[in-house]
Amino acid sequence: MPLALPHLVAGFIAVLVGYTSSVVLIIQAAAAAGADPDQTASWLWALGIGMGLSCISLSFYYRTPILTAWSTPGAALLITSLGQFTLAEAIGAFLLSSLLITLCGITGWFERLMKQIPASLATAMLAGILLRFGLDLFKITPQDPLLIAVLLLGFIAARHLWPRYTMVVVLAAGILLCGLRGQLQLGELGWQLASPVWMSPSFSLDALFGIALPLFIVTMTSQNMPGIAILRAHDYSVSSSSLIGWTGILGAVLAPFGGFAFNLAAITAAICMGKEVDQDPARRWAAPVWAGGFYLLSGIFGATVVTLFNGFPPALVTAIAGFALLGTIGNSLHAALQQDDEREAALFTFLITASGISLLGVGAACWGLLIGWGLYRLRRC
Repeated sequence: MPLALPHLVAGFIAVLVGYTSSVVLIIQAAAAAGADPDQTASWLWALGIGMGLSCISLSFYYRTPILTAWSTPGAALLITSLGQFTLAEAIGAFLLSSLLITLCGITGWFERLMKQIPASLATAMLAGILLRFGLDLFKITPQDPLLIAVLLLGFIAARHLWPRYTMVVVLAAGILLCGLRGQLQLGELGWQLASPVWMSPSFSLDALFGIALPLFIVTMTSQNMPGIAILRAHDYSVSSSSLIGWTGILGAVLAPFGGFAFNLAAITAAICMGKEVDQDPARRWAAPVWAGGFYLLSGIFGATVVTLFNGFPPALVTAIAGFALLGTIGNSLHAALQQDDEREAALFTFLITASGISLLGVGAACWGLLIGWGLYRLRRC
């Protein structure tokens, strides 16, 4: 395996952004299901172990930067829908949802669907998904202008002097500044192992229609579809059927321990695929392997790692994510708007996705892709 500091840093940033942005949703979802503290720790254990093993094994096997994640929209859905069900019914619904995802992978349905989407629309959707991270980078400037100034100077200097180590310099500068200002809240950090807790499933039609099917649809449209689009936007051609199938199997195995849904990552995956990670695209798979290692640690130590990641100031996490994704945003927009006859459809896809709208329970990325694809087909009639 290629070993380089930028790979390690990219993997760490991907996990940092993933945890700090949505781990609270996991804890809230577990509480909504009626999980006790040990069972909640088991949810974190299952998710960390599952993401760690899948990132390492899939990236190593395919020699492709494949990052998996929990379903963040799925967690938000669970917070509002689990209250009327027992924990056993919730676990049963997680299992059914993962089996449906496995079926999509085994049958090749998802692969056939993705082949109908032109590259310009996929990259436009990617740019729309990531745009808010670039905007947030500068929206937080009034809150902490010194932080942004230091990170921006570090970014510019590293891009000219040590381009391969750009994000290493930016991350180090941010941690150093926050440390000097006493903003790293690590005083309560202590080592605490998490243990898996078996939660027996039960099945009901109400849970099938109230949890399993919505979780399946949200995971496939809001997570797996952008995840495949990001791989293709970076010219990686792994079979989407096999990837989707493996995430479904993983979810089915870990559902009784709280692993409610696994899918291909979108935003954090892009962090591991840019030129800052490695100039050679064939070597970037090492970054998700490092991310997998950090995910395994997060699962084994559970609450300890959550405390560690939550100790970073929110402004620092937001800024780091923005800088890490700048290159991907620019490259995606360039690729999306290159073809004259596809530019209008790509522009609609980008704008709708970037708007963040949600209609009928379907997220902006899916709507952007559907409307963009419709315009694309009309142009060819």
